[in-house]
Amino acid sequence: MKFIKRRAYQRALAATAITAVMATAASTAVAADNPTAAMAQRAEAETQQRAHGPAQLAAPRVGAPGQGATPRFSMTAVDKRTGNLYLYFPDGQGGFKARYDVGVTYDFAAFEAEVDNDKDGYGESTWHIDKQGRLSYTYHVSEFELDTKTIGGGWQIYDKVLSPGNLAGAGEADMIARDKSGVLWLYLGYSDGRVAPRIKIGGGWDAYTEIAGQGDLNGDGKADIVAADKAGVLWLYTGTGNYNAPFNSRTKIGGGWNAYDRILSVGDLNGDGRTDLVARAKNGDLYRYFGNGHGGDPFDARVKIGWGYNIYNLL
Repeated sequence: MKFIKRRAYQRALAATAITAVMATAASTAVAADNPTAAMAQRAEAETQQRAHGPAQLAAPRVGAPGQGATPRFSMTAVDKRTGNLYLYFPDGQGGFKARYDVGVTYDFAAFEAEVDNDKDGYGESTWHIDKQGRLSYTYHVSEFELDTKTIGGGWQIYDKVLSPGNLAGAGEADMIARDKSGVLWLYLGYSDGRVAPRIKIGGGWDAYTEIAGQGDLNGDGKADIVAADKAGVLWLYTGTGNYNAPFNSRTKIGGGWNAYDRILSVGDLNGDGRTDLVARAKNGDLYRYFGNGHGGDPFDARVKIGWGYNIYNLL
């Protein structure tokens, strides 16, 4: 599958984007009965906002030598009461712009992750899992056309799924999934959205309440993850690039992370080439942790960047 570069797609879409944005606001009822249409509208809204937003961001910076740009993605927020989908785009300073109303109902979604397989620093395709356990993939067929295809079912056996990026060294983004017995599995991804048969990483991952990651945390060019245990201790698992054993032994980062009910990463928030972390406190306050590239202590001190985020399911 040929991927269309985000920037090229933005330029090509410029003549029609404003009309399409206005159309999305009127299509919520249709999207509620048509998840495929909602997923396509979400992908189109991302491109439109970046092409026509009032404060376009500079291109992401390249990270480790020989690596592509550290990716930057939006944060997906689904209103718990209405099911309406909002996107939060990084402002380039470590926070987010005002929320962007996509105008579709999205309460069918259990998980989603953008992927940056073309290494331009922006997501060009998206994996989705709905609440019935169906995995699908939205991608660009051409400069003006999006499509969504079903990859497979049965994903309801997992209670945590994420795509930290390229874990196996093959170039494309991969996924990890934790089943309800605490076993973590690796799915190697292909450029067309398909995934290889799962590979067992190991057991005991039900010790963690949150698992997060979207890129490189320690500056070696490999994708890493962090995991918060039930006592509130955050652990770093650095990537190895080996799909048979994708993570090194864990390293303790620090305590107190049980103050948060959601920890996630949307990549590089401030354009410094390092992956950052976002954490939501139980009262809805949102904090960011800048990545600093240090293996033993990969995050700077937290900074509050918002409040009221407890109205959302953050995917």
